[in-house]
Amino acid sequence: MRFSRIGAAILVVSFVMALAAWVSTGAAAPASAPPSSNLPETARATAASLRDGALGGTRAFDIVRSLTTEIGPRPAGSVALRAAADWGVRTMRGLGFQNVRTEPVTVPHWVRGQESGQILSPWPQPMVLTALGGSVGTPEGGLEAEVVSFGSLEELDKADPARVKGKIVFLDKKMERAKDAAVGYRATVPIRSSGPAHAAKLGAAGVLIRSVATDHNRTPHTGGTRYEEGGTRIPAAALSVPDADLLAAEIASGKPVRFRLKLGARALPEEPAANVIGEILGREKPDEIVLLACHLDSWDLGTGAIDDAAGCGIMMEAARRIGELKQHPRRTIRVILYANEEFGLSGARAYAQAHQAELAKHMLAGESDFGSGKVWRASSRVGPEALGRFAEIAALLAPIGVAPGDNDAGGGADLSPMAPAHVPLVGLSQDGTYYFDWHHTSNDTLDKIDPKDLDQNVAAWAALAYAAAEMPGDFGRAPEGEGHE
Repeated sequence: MRFSRIGAAILVVSFVMALAAWVSTGAAAPASAPPSSNLPETARATAASLRDGALGGTRAFDIVRSLTTEIGPRPAGSVALRAAADWGVRTMRGLGFQNVRTEPVTVPHWVRGQESGQILSPWPQPMVLTALGGSVGTPEGGLEAEVVSFGSLEELDKADPARVKGKIVFLDKKMERAKDAAVGYRATVPIRSSGPAHAAKLGAAGVLIRSVATDHNRTPHTGGTRYEEGGTRIPAAALSVPDADLLAAEIASGKPVRFRLKLGARALPEEPAANVIGEILGREKPDEIVLLACHLDSWDLGTGAIDDAAGCGIMMEAARRIGELKQHPRRTIRVILYANEEFGLSGARAYAQAHQAELAKHMLAGESDFGSGKVWRASSRVGPEALGRFAEIAALLAPIGVAPGDNDAGGGADLSPMAPAHVPLVGLSQDGTYYFDWHHTSNDTLDKIDPKDLDQNVAAWAALAYAAAEMPGDFGRAPEGEGHE
């Protein structure tokens, strides 16, 4: 089918507008001819049809509802995570995927046990908190100590060890709300991920952090923390935002603040788990892969709806819709539900190792792991020679409110172990205005998801994945650099 002259003119204008937006972000301008030079017109029309069809309604919400209702929270090492892998196999087969299979992964197993905290003086107050993932427990009877406060990890690192030794360190750094919430998260999350290890070096007895969050509810936010190999491990917990405010107010009085912390957290032996894989086989180049990723595990407090059942629903449904086409794209679309993203990327590392010889045939990879907010930006990490090809794909998403981004995408945490192979990456940024109100809390539940927002995500990923799998040229190899989410 050929476009009319008017249709072609509109397409060129759309591309020019998208290119201008791309340049305005500071990205390298793609050196390419009008969009018809790479992606065939028929493929462009099919991608647009996938995009527009998804806006009319998809099965993504049903998939998310099934996972969160039938399985619930799925922490690493739990019986529920193994049940979730069985769910993934059953669901993928029911959706028509090919080559559905599991691949073994060994994951850590940590349980939080009972937990409580209270200010003992100067003014006694009960505190709402939760242990950080991987924290050790407190001694029987709890830990009692004076609290010392620091506004950042950098401030803590400069502290005199004599001020910290034997104390409970309170890391009081606020996270700002923003549509591009990943920026605020990256600036704040080090207090959770490495704050306890830094405090332990200075002789602290324990750590409290202000939850890495944007809400004002008494729902603390958990998340993993990492201790240094061979280093001292101390108990660590996150306070809900109102409780962090309360503790900060007592410290601001100038009176010594004494705190009692009780954590029953402990590590258990490692457990078997599995990555779940399903494919839409390519018609011409089945050995070349466009990878769509999400993670199957969740924290234990909620039902893991936004993190990351939503991502699994989006990716599975996007691929399913491509699989329903009368003619599959040239390349294979592979969907992977990773085990244990939250607690150390066990599934991602296992996949990268098991598929090391195949990574050169991974032509593009992306992950959905930021809830269900609408996609508003499409970024890449492709070879410089492929920027024009990716610009064509980004232009396909403009009608649904997605602007071109830069060429510095991170792709997603589960894709990081593939970095040495320079697998090209795509990142579809989602609106994160409210994501960190619920992230890693007991409020991570199905009611936080708008089905229409999920449909817009499916529209974006289906069009993008199809176009990437059908594109005659490839996307080169990803340049060096850490990128962003």
